[in-house]
Amino acid sequence: MSRGEGVIDDSLTAGRDRAFVGRHAELSLFKAALAGHAGACPIHYLHGPGGIGKSTLLRRLAREARLAGRTVVDVDGRTAAPTPEGFAEAAGPEVRAPGVVLLVDTFEKCQGLEGWLWERFLPQLPAGAIVVVAGRAAPDPRWAADPGWDGLLQVTSLRNLAPEDAAAFLTARGVPSQVHTTLLSFTGGNPLALALAAALAVKDGASAPSWRPDQDAVAFLLPLLIGDTPSPLHRRALEICAHAYVTSESLLRALMGDDAPELFSWLRVQPYVETSAAGLFPHDVVRESLEADLRWRDPDGFAAMHGQMRRYFLDRLSSAPESRILQATGALTYLYRSDGHMSEFNGWREVGLVEDQPYTPAHRERVLELARKAEGEQSAAVAAFWLDRRPEAFRVYRSNRTGEVLAFSAWLRIEEPEGLDVDPVVAAAWRHARANGPLRPGEHLALARFSVYPEEYQRPSAPMTFMQWRATAEYVRADRLTWSYAVFQDNGSWNDYLRDLNMLPADERPAVGDHRYALFAHDWRAQPADAWLQEKSTAMLSGAAMPPSPSSADGGLVVLSRPEFDAAVREALRTLRKPAALAGNPLNHSRLVIESGRGLSEVLASAAEGLLGERSGEKRHRAVTATYFRGAPTQEAAAELLGLPFSTYRRHLTSALERMSDLLWHHELRGTALPSGPAGDGSGSRPDSRFRRTCATALPRSQTRTPSSSYSVRFTVRGR
Repeated sequence: MSRGEGVIDDSLTAGRDRAFVGRHAELSLFKAALAGHAGACPIHYLHGPGGIGKSTLLRRLAREARLAGRTVVDVDGRTAAPTPEGFAEAAGPEVRAPGVVLLVDTFEKCQGLEGWLWERFLPQLPAGAIVVVAGRAAPDPRWAADPGWDGLLQVTSLRNLAPEDAAAFLTARGVPSQVHTTLLSFTGGNPLALALAAALAVKDGASAPSWRPDQDAVAFLLPLLIGDTPSPLHRRALEICAHAYVTSESLLRALMGDDAPELFSWLRVQPYVETSAAGLFPHDVVRESLEADLRWRDPDGFAAMHGQMRRYFLDRLSSAPESRILQATGALTYLYRSDGHMSEFNGWREVGLVEDQPYTPAHRERVLELARKAEGEQSAAVAAFWLDRRPEAFRVYRSNRTGEVLAFSAWLRIEEPEGLDVDPVVAAAWRHARANGPLRPGEHLALARFSVYPEEYQRPSAPMTFMQWRATAEYVRADRLTWSYAVFQDNGSWNDYLRDLNMLPADERPAVGDHRYALFAHDWRAQPADAWLQEKSTAMLSGAAMPPSPSSADGGLVVLSRPEFDAAVREALRTLRKPAALAGNPLNHSRLVIESGRGLSEVLASAAEGLLGERSGEKRHRAVTATYFRGAPTQEAAAELLGLPFSTYRRHLTSALERMSDLLWHHELRGTALPSGPAGDGSGSRPDSRFRRTCATALPRSQTRTPSSSYSVRFTVRGR
């Protein structure tokens, strides 16, 4: 070849050399084999997903071999016929040369030759030969387990570039440093994705940290990463795997039914899917590309999948044992990682650095030392007060590397005024709750009172992530929680993140010693956990900000005491046929009605029907229906219509009112669904069909008839 013919090739090689980064371990193993070091393996098998850099590494190995004076033979599985004869022909006679280096790329295209390669071809190569086979699939484990290959075969799973190597790659490509974090987050260090993203970032002149590859780049990259999927079901399983933190067969079964075992087995053998103790997860660039593609291509499908997964993980968290609470919470919150500031303040990867443990008396001095170091002596005194009274509220966070307790937190449940003269933060929370929606008997407020990690004080970290997850679990699992308060030093660093979670700062800023704190409040009676997560999902899918929830402070929710509630139930029944008066009833603004999505009259009808499932409930049901839903002009007339002595009728009616109030109060406090009749079951019945059915069951069959016009206009019933 003349000098003129080699100019382009030389420039190409030089450019590739400048761009090559990392792979230090793989290069060292290969160079040891080239040098003939004792113990160096002559056969190397590299495997990894598309775009991981197998071909780039093979080119570098070829260059190293040629510099060492070796004969290099290249076989590309894309062009070699997938038969023994075709492979041998592609290798050619040079493969028999002493000290030959055989490099086989894209071996997955001729994976069917694996047995022949190990049994027949490789053993016939001359002594001193070095072979490197690269493909997407791992080798058959029988070859690695064969004692004959022990000491001869080196199997390496190629991973993404280490962060420092990936950053060096981007720098070599001229990508501004302020965009590195975004590109590394999207690509996960996958070399092909890095190369594409770097080229786009340079072309676009990207400088903003929020820059992302466009949809065309994703569409180009995705087929290279995952190849072809066997069916739409397999593609959907991949998309589920991309959205979930980890994927189990149970998750696939919940979303995909009986196909789950087959799909899970297929997922676990894909080269871009990793296995952990908790399940399967894809490489970062595969995850991000699948998510971006589905959200752009089928936003309704993505929203439906997200909704199914949200309900699945919410149910798992609600029923999880104590030992699984944090894992279940992490899985649920991961569904929202792309929303707002979620990924800035939650470190799913870093949580393995620490272990969450319950507090024991042996931790006391260390907890007080941490409080003193981070927040001062007065804060330590407040912590000591709560340690004496609520030790079960505290958690400690121990380093998995050193075993040292690094941090602690406390989740205080407050049912009655307590510690108000000792803890200004709790006192401020109590005043806020009393002013904006006081507690009723059996309810409580809660504070994430301490979030103490002195080394990274109230900044995103592994302990802080665990503290947040435990608080989230409390929001979801707590029984009769009213207000919650996240407590942070008043420096504004958490404001935007917590606002995105609909946790808004209270006006008062209490101080303990030299530290002033902000309290971020949420009213869980106004917006319970399920509705909160639904609203968060809507915000994430739309890209809009999460709107503030209603509260008793702004008139969106009325919080009634039990006597007030009972009186409102009786008044609502009295005015059931007076629409204007019924519209003014405070129950219209209760959690009971707002959460049900039904009108007050329908809620009352559901409660009346709920009587039928109780002992003697039919008698109560007939009494309350004849009196209020049927609208008898007087109680005496209602008793006559029912064919009952007045005293018996009154006993049934009084009992019915008490039981209806009990039933409605239970749903008001706990947020559980009321029974749904024909009007609410999707059957298409008109809203008043429940009234007709209820009225019909109130009277003996011989007296059942359509209410007359006089009944429909005569509302006032004496003595009710």
